[in-house]
Amino acid sequence: MTTTTPTASWDDLVAAALLGTERRTPPVAPRPGQDAPSALLDAAALSTVRRRAGLRPAPARPGPGRAPEDPRPALPTAARSRLAMLLADRSAPGRGGPRSAPDLAELLPQWLVLANHHGYRVPDALLPALLDAARARTDLRPEALTLGGPRALWLARLNPDWKFALRGTAGRAPTALPEPSGVATGPEDEQRLWEEGLFAERVSLLAAARHRDPAAGLALLSGTWSTERAEDRLMFLDSLRDDLSPSDEPFLEQALSDRSRNVRATAAELISALPGSALAARMAERSRGCVSLTTDEVTAGEPTGGELATGEPATGKVTAAEWITVRPPDECDSGMQRDGIVPKPPSGRGERSWWLGQLVEATPLDRWSAWFGGRGAAEIVALPVADGWQADLHAAWCRAAVRQRNTEWSRALLGTPAVAPVTAGEAAPAAWRDPAKLLSALPARERAEWVAEFIASHGLSDAFRLLGVCTVPWAEPLGRAVVDALDIARDAGSYPWSFSGVMGLAERCLDPTQADRLEVLTAIPDESEGAAPGAGGYWAEAFQRLVGTLRLRAAMQAELEPG
Repeated sequence: MTTTTPTASWDDLVAAALLGTERRTPPVAPRPGQDAPSALLDAAALSTVRRRAGLRPAPARPGPGRAPEDPRPALPTAARSRLAMLLADRSAPGRGGPRSAPDLAELLPQWLVLANHHGYRVPDALLPALLDAARARTDLRPEALTLGGPRALWLARLNPDWKFALRGTAGRAPTALPEPSGVATGPEDEQRLWEEGLFAERVSLLAAARHRDPAAGLALLSGTWSTERAEDRLMFLDSLRDDLSPSDEPFLEQALSDRSRNVRATAAELISALPGSALAARMAERSRGCVSLTTDEVTAGEPTGGELATGEPATGKVTAAEWITVRPPDECDSGMQRDGIVPKPPSGRGERSWWLGQLVEATPLDRWSAWFGGRGAAEIVALPVADGWQADLHAAWCRAAVRQRNTEWSRALLGTPAVAPVTAGEAAPAAWRDPAKLLSALPARERAEWVAEFIASHGLSDAFRLLGVCTVPWAEPLGRAVVDALDIARDAGSYPWSFSGVMGLAERCLDPTQADRLEVLTAIPDESEGAAPGAGGYWAEAFQRLVGTLRLRAAMQAELEPG
């Protein structure tokens, strides 16, 4: 029988096996007629049995606690089956389904929004599949975790693949969250959950507390602010955005001195959304020193700042000319940097124009009316700007209008839909305008009407980003304008794949009740002269898919309606 030397150890056996018996003599005595490698393997087998027999069983770990209760109503039977089908994605493109079949993967986000709107909870049996889907697609996570509720977080603790659910979920509606010993029901429980809970639980607790009592929520955050990590402070600060009020200003002013540049920038952005804040007043005072209204009497033939900006001919008589004069800051001092002004501009941008834009962006828009003789936003925007500063000034006003959600200024800066679209990087005077962002500050109905007129004037080529900011489902006349433009492109024999992006948006955003009206477009049209080869068949398939998707969305909505 093979024996090992008294000094042999498991490590010696492993080392001999790894290096080979020709390079290292194994710590074994071979039997007569047995070679060294065989003796080494026999010794390793015996040692393995001996080591396993000597192991003491480890104490059993405690099992997971009981899953928290979720009092929300269960999904209707048909909706539950629909969710299982959407998660399985049986007919997604690339899995054997026809090209005219709806893309179930693209309908899942909308289904989740509808289910959360009705306040349902996900069936327990579908929780793993829902978490797997959210793991693969970050766009699903907020709505998926809302539908999953406290049980999704409980389950995520048991599987490292779902650890994303335990991190911050900004933008997700707060739900009842589990804590180590139950659900927070009072101030003491909330304080304990805030101090001991997982980060996702703390974010949701802060959002819920702020929604219920903004001052109490802020007090919760203030108590541990100095001990939080920089990335956590940033997430917590961002969660104050929805319920922001003037009472938050002292806390945000302190955050302007934070160690983290990102925290300071976010604090400055939040304060600038409070028109009456001290920060807004400081920014306004700086902006007033940089931008002013100049008035002068001029005679025909005399060049003025206004003439240089507008190019209009002189009238031959003495008139009062008015224009905006811009003198950007000469330096970015420490006070400006503390208030959130980033001193280093991006590549290709001048320092002074970069500082000017940040100052104007953070200035309350109502101050300009007071400084410019009571003029409204449209009148101020129409004023000429001297020395080529119009693009920088108007771009900053655009960002201010979006940040401050100012409808009047957004409407004035947006202009009429008939104005030709501007492409990124264009050097024309109107290149400062970003219609998609400005539209987001307008009421949903006005937004839809503006984009509908834009499509009627310019077609769909430049409308994709504009459609993305319109409320779903698209209100009329926007839906009709999109369908009419697609129909015109179809009749003209255009390449259908050039409109695939818009067609995909239409599948998700058109009102499902439009399916019957679109049925006539599913037929293969007669190919006109000069049409792309085979375009008629592709258009027919595209409209078949659109109609089928709209009808499927209508069925989804009906299935989720409470019985």
